[in-house]
Amino acid sequence: MISGYWDQNVSNWKVASHLQVGTQAFFREVERYRFEKLDYLPAVAGFERYAGKKVLDIGCGLGTDTARFASHGANVTGIDISNQAIELAKKNFEWRGLQGRFQVMNGEALDLPSNAFDFVYCHTVLHFTPSPEDMVHEVHRVLKPGAAALLMMINRRSWLYFLHRIAGVKIDYMDAPVFHKTDLRGFRELTAPFPGKEIRLYRFPKKTEVHTGWKAAVYNTLFVDLFHALPARLTRNSGYHMLAFVRKPDSAG
Repeated sequence: MISGYWDQNVSNWKVASHLQVGTQAFFREVERYRFEKLDYLPAVAGFERYAGKKVLDIGCGLGTDTARFASHGANVTGIDISNQAIELAKKNFEWRGLQGRFQVMNGEALDLPSNAFDFVYCHTVLHFTPSPEDMVHEVHRVLKPGAAALLMMINRRSWLYFLHRIAGVKIDYMDAPVFHKTDLRGFRELTAPFPGKEIRLYRFPKKTEVHTGWKAAVYNTLFVDLFHALPARLTRNSGYHMLAFVRKPDSAG
């Protein structure tokens, strides 16, 4: 059921709905929108820092983020539970002239060796999997001792989730078969296999591209502007995305 959902929805990007799926124009538009919406991501992911390193992207989707690692010289492996995602990721890499290894695989039970990767990237995935705990343990297992990972989870105390509850604002893929939400305390507990970690919150209000009419006007002129007018001390813990920067201990097996 979960893989079937993502087979149908992995390419369902409203901003690219006028383009043929799998074309260069489609991939370019998806990439543009993703990195404009998640403007924090290039700086915090450090795509350029892993040249020559083995990078695993769990839940790679279309390979948009995977391509950023590969374009900077990383040796990338992308896995996804969706067959459609993997086929499109391969097409994405083909037109870009990039090298990468892609496999259909469940991130909760990776068919990959232990202590194998220099970096594991797991962004926009944990909240869609039945057992995030199992996926975090797999991330820990496949990382080399001393290696790092980036993990991301949805903040149920965020501004966006609050807006969804009071005004019915639709959140991307909330209709997925699995959609977990937690808070800072829960995310710290989820990442317990990594005793050393730093958690930061990102994705604050930005003007919408995918909504129109009065809803867009109200959201853009009232909610976005009002939010940014508030003191940072009141809003700094309300980011929709919680990112954990974790490292496997050098002595871990």
